[in-house]
Amino acid sequence: MSDEDSKVPLPDLENNGEMQTVEDAGLLAPSASDSFTRGASDLEALFDVPVKVSAVLGRARMDVSELLKLGPGAVLELDRKVGEAIDIYVNDRLVARGEVVLVEDKLGVTMTEIIKSEQN
Repeated sequence: MSDEDSKVPLPDLENNGEMQTVEDAGLLAPSASDSFTRGASDLEALFDVPVKVSAVLGRARMDVSELLKLGPGAVLELDRKVGEAIDIYVNDRLVARGEVVLVEDKLGVTMTEIIKSEQN
């Protein structure tokens, strides 16, 4: 990446919409001489962004008439076996696989594998 590539103009939302470069915005990787740390407070602007997280235990296909017959305590056969990894989706994108765990009488999910995206 050349110096010209790193100077893409970006809107500076904090300075009345004036344009700044990627380099000015501090978006480039720090060099060895830069001594700063980033923490959760740097992501504060993202804390209120809603995301949909789904843990898929398995899937089943059935007709609506069969679905309407289900009642409390009904058993639904899924396409996965006990102990198989579950899929974890964020905003309908597969991001990890994991296992169901029991923590203080509540069900939870622990991630065992992160799925790396093949996007460019």
